[in-house]
This record gives sequence, C-alpha cells and structure tokens, in this order.
Amino acid sequence: MNDRQFEECMGRICRNDREGLRAVYEEYCPLVYSVVYEILHNREDAEDVASEFFIRLWDIADTYRPGNGHRAWLITIAHNLAIDYVRKHRREDLSAEIPDHLQKGESFPEDQLCQKLSLEQALKTLKEEERQIVNLKIMGELTFREIASLLRKPQGTVAWCYRTAIRKLREVQL
Repeated sequence: MNDRQFEECMGRICRNDREGLRAVYEEYCPLVYSVVYEILHNREDAEDVASEFFIRLWDIADTYRPGNGHRAWLITIAHNLAIDYVRKHRREDLSAEIPDHLQKGESFPEDQLCQKLSLEQALKTLKEEERQIVNLKIMGELTFREIASLLRKPQGTVAWCYRTAIRKLREVQL
C-alpha cells in the first residue's frame, strides 16, 4: 500500500467506513503483529495487542498527518501499545508476587526481613546518575529518548547506564 492509498483508507475510516479499516488491517496486520511480538515474546499477548491496535487506529484516524511516512506512524503506535501492555502487566505481576501475609498487613518475618535490602538501600548502591535514570525510567515511565533529552545525554548512554544499574540492583538481590 502506498502513501496515497493509505491516506484514502484513513479518510474512509474518518468517515466511519469500515472498508478503510479492513484494507489497512489486511495490509498491515502482519507488520503490526511482528512489531508487538518482538516486544512481548508471547503469541497470545501479541494477538491481543495487535487487535487493540486496530481498534485504537479507528479511534485516532483523524490524527494521521500525511507526508510523515505512514509505516513509521503505524509502527510507532504498535510499539507504544506493546510497551504500555508490558508496563501494565509488570505492575500486576509485581503485586501478585507480594506474599499474602504482607498484603493483609501482617509483618514480615524477621529472618526474611534481615535477608532483603530495602529498595531505598539498594538504590543507594547506585551512582547518582544511575539512580536518576532508573527513577525516570521506572517511576517516571519515560522512554530512553525522553530521558536523554531531559538529561542532555546521548540516548545510547542513557540506555547503557540503565542496563548497568539494573544489573547492579539484581546483584544486591532485591
């Protein structure tokens, strides 16, 4: 599908014509699925997010601006949806890992408490720059590009620093 054909399909979607969405779906479903699968590494989750992609496309069709490369636009949307899915499910997974006795407000057994470092203590083992990047990435939910722009550092340096910090945190066995 070329840019002109894609623009026509987007116009049809904006006019609530489902045939426009069908044409985009038939052309780009494999691309969207592959982008999402590369992030999620799970067939069922990738299928869910790819389906969500086309529902979202229907809702945001009017935001498409011709001339900026429609494939890149589609890939960006698919990528962001997959990242959002990971973030959402990571939070759910973390809460599932909290022992039942802690969720009920009971105290942590003393021997286990002594074996674990608190998050605050673990973060203190990091360099200031590493701690800042980890906080922006995890708590601020910023992308590496956004962090790089904010800190005025190359994106590759930010990503490398983040991976180094995460490796250090794993070593202290949070």
